Amino acid sequence: MFVNIDWLNCVAFLWFLCGWVGYSRFAKRRAKQVDCLASVMHAHRIDWMRSVFFREIRVSDAAILANLERNVSFMASTSLLVLAGVITVLANSDQVATLVANLPFAVEAAAQHLQIKLLILACMFIYAFFTFTWSLRQFGFCSVLIGASPVVREGELSDEECELFARHSGKVLDQASHSYNFGLRSYYFAMALLAWFIHPVLFMATVALVVGILYHREFHSNSLKALIQVNIDWHKNERKK
Repeated sequence: MFVNIDWLNCVAFLWFLCGWVGYSRFAKRRAKQVDCLASVMHAHRIDWMRSVFFREIRVSDAAILANLERNVSFMASTSLLVLAGVITVLANSDQVATLVANLPFAVEAAAQHLQIKLLILACMFIYAFFTFTWSLRQFGFCSVLIGASPVVREGELSDEECELFARHSGKVLDQASHSYNFGLRSYYFAMALLAWFIHPVLFMATVALVVGILYHREFHSNSLKALIQVNIDWHKNERKK
């Protein structure tokens, strides 16, 4: 009985890794082929950096970046709080094992198995914390770039120089947003991992559900369609000018 459960747990964990790592690689490769939230937002970030050149007062840009940093900082702080909770539960794993065993449909597991699952959960939130803090630093880099970007007046800078600066600045902003996105994915898959405490098969099904939700949101959501339409309308107006 326990041998079968151990094999099932191993398969469930491999399925989890394939879902998390595999989806991240798939989304990165797919973004280069079709429109998705990452690729469309990348274009909007470059447009944002282009528009910075023509504003002498950049209070609005600083406010936007401060808001983004506030969101990332909140998630980083939350990761530490959740991590503290997981470590507290880890110290009382015997009581938690008894509690989980009383849940309907839950597979009976030894306290050692429960501790391994909790350690994996803790590692996920440690990864999320480092990812969020790196995102926070990169948004700080973007603040410096916006502050350093010159105000373009006629004849001062060529279009090529402005475009080069905008693209590189947009790339830094893009990397900061990607780091934030990776941290959020850690939360999604951490929620899926909670099902592992009940049953490995339920855990596998939850991982598949999370992957499906992420794929729909990034490649087929209504927000994506609206962002694409904004991009199309913007370029139409630019061509008319």
